[in-house]
Amino acid sequence: MRHTYPIREIARQAGLSTATVDRVLNSRGNVRESTIREVHQAIKDLDRQQTQVRIGGRTFMIDIVMQAPERFSTAVREALEAELPSLHPAVVRSRFHFRETCPADELIGTLDKIATRGSQGVILKAPDVPDISAAVGRLVAVGIPVVTLVTDLPHSARLAYVGIDNRAAGTTAAYLLGQWLGNRSGNVLTTISRGSFRGEEEREMGFRSAMRLEHPGRYLVEVTDSDGLDATQRDLVLEALKRDEDIVAVYSVGGGNLATLDAFDALGRECAVFIAHDLDHDNTLLLRERRLSAVLYHDLRQDMRRACQIIMRAHKALPDDGPSLPSAIQVVTPVNMPPGAPSVPVVA
Repeated sequence: MRHTYPIREIARQAGLSTATVDRVLNSRGNVRESTIREVHQAIKDLDRQQTQVRIGGRTFMIDIVMQAPERFSTAVREALEAELPSLHPAVVRSRFHFRETCPADELIGTLDKIATRGSQGVILKAPDVPDISAAVGRLVAVGIPVVTLVTDLPHSARLAYVGIDNRAAGTTAAYLLGQWLGNRSGNVLTTISRGSFRGEEEREMGFRSAMRLEHPGRYLVEVTDSDGLDATQRDLVLEALKRDEDIVAVYSVGGGNLATLDAFDALGRECAVFIAHDLDHDNTLLLRERRLSAVLYHDLRQDMRRACQIIMRAHKALPDDGPSLPSAIQVVTPVNMPPGAPSVPVVA
């Protein structure tokens, strides 16, 4: 690939040795295909981050580690890179470690590799399981602050959580769904990508509690363990719709909404109310087509800026401004979409 970067800068971005990067760039062989992809991705990341101008500030290398569908990890990458200029005079470089689905051991291996290699901070979206919390502890033990994003690890040594109050979001979804369904009878489908994500569990708990209190006659049907991926989501929703002909509404906790609506269409069924989360490319498209009733949205750019600032404060580069508060929950409908919302769906 054509580039103007020193080998040491590419190596730092990729988290590899200069010797390995040299072998890749000069086609010397004895390099795994995955390593070649890492070097090429590092050069692409450096190209995107050239909007930052070095004006004497400190440089922070931050690792973003996420298990999430591509549509959400893409939104996170775009939000972070859009906010990089606002962090001046500091310069933030970012390395991305994204997985759509993987065993916990693979995420733990990534975190342990970062602990060995070094980093100024980690922004993490991961399942809330003891082994991952232990890996967070190992990062913190070597002086690498960790900020959890959109889903928390409250029993870990993480420095802060950035995102919405997920239980309050679930309660909000129940209120909206109840108002829009009114006196119409029918059951509600709740879709969860995986129960080990605390954020999704808290949304579902808030939703279920509010529905039980305000709408005790409505039965909730749960679909889970799709990882929010369209291929698995469609099959699971089809099965649920075939089992229960009274499902008339959806609360999507974990995504896969194109697939969910495709399942309704395949059976000729109506979805009267559909509440979802996150203003990613898919949901923006579905809102514009008026196939979603509302999206519960939080400003991801603001979240990424705050996460970076928290890491910078941990290194005494910014003054402490007190505890981090939850992000505001915004209700976005087809008629009040914010400027700059994505307009082209991601093609998987």
